[in-house]
Amino acid sequence: MTNLFDYEVGSALPSLELPLDRTLIVATAISSQDFEDVHHDPGKAQGRGTPDIFMSINTTNGLIDRYITDWSGPGSRIVKTSLRLGVPNFPGDTMTFTGKVTAADGRALTVTVLGQNARGTHVTADVTLEPVERVIA
Repeated sequence: MTNLFDYEVGSALPSLELPLDRTLIVATAISSQDFEDVHHDPGKAQGRGTPDIFMSINTTNGLIDRYITDWSGPGSRIVKTSLRLGVPNFPGDTMTFTGKVTAADGRALTVTVLGQNARGTHVTADVTLEPVERVIA
């Protein structure tokens, strides 16, 4: 478990490599109720100019949350996320997450996260975390 106050601006998070397959892309789009055809129908995606289906923004956001909470543990909570998408993620890609602490004010910590694949940066995000107050009864 990570103690948020142990990290300073500039501290790097461990990287995480996620192989992306068709099942992950389709299942996560559908589970987040994103029924846009480009996330599950290769023919429709190709008809819109892409070589295959591609990952939804909801999936990207969920994987960012996973990356951060796997690192920070149950003693923290995400209070804000802002992200910008770049190149798409297709089946067969590997997305590698890296992160760096970019702000710390004594109460909250902000981490800038990059998710990259072989074509470039898929997502850039700023995630702000705060510690969770634990009440023992």
